[in-house]
Amino acid sequence: MRRLSGVGEALLDAWAVVMPTDCSGCGRPDRALCPACRATLLPAIHRTERRGVPVWSALDYAGVPRQVIAAYKDGGRMDAAGILSASLRCAVIAALAAVPEATGSDGSGIHLVTVPSSGRAWRQRGFHPVDLLLGRCGLMPTRVLRAVRETSDQVGLDRAERGANREGSLVARRTLDGFRALVVDDILTTGATVLEARRAVLAAGGDVVGVATLAETRRRFAAIDRSSETH
Repeated sequence: MRRLSGVGEALLDAWAVVMPTDCSGCGRPDRALCPACRATLLPAIHRTERRGVPVWSALDYAGVPRQVIAAYKDGGRMDAAGILSASLRCAVIAALAAVPEATGSDGSGIHLVTVPSSGRAWRQRGFHPVDLLLGRCGLMPTRVLRAVRETSDQVGLDRAERGANREGSLVARRTLDGFRALVVDDILTTGATVLEARRAVLAAGGDVVGVATLAETRRRFAAIDRSSETH
């Protein structure tokens, strides 16, 4: 294993000469994602709730994971997509495993529903971060929601303001009678985004068995939150 690791390091050194870069987690030169930062992105699945809805998350949205996720979403750092997709997949699997009546061992009777990007976010990024991660790990999102109004950037809003900002912003594209969903998102903060997605699915006649997210900000939002929860 040491020999393989040494070969890998040599290849990275050679690639750095051709395409100089730096680690999106710590800024170390000549590494797309250095070994130390990569280790912090290994999933540590934890469960929480938002208004009684179970949420399974793979990472803590702090430190290196926060830097890497932000660089992936808004800095064009697609080199992190592979390891982030693997972590998100673990959260999805954990959430499906917690549903005893899920059809099949892979939860194939449950659809993975993502939150549509706002027009602003789509113009800035040109891609949907969560859909891309799901695709990278072989999972297919079911796009049944659409935005009916533009929402404000969530950064700087407290819990109540986030809820008001998201409330009524999504609707289902069709009736969802008999439809069972797992809502999948990237960052869980107050839960305003995933709860609005859940509301829209329920309003169309569907059911939501839970939520899976890549990362969660594990602190209370009594005052102003400075983290990122844009879509």
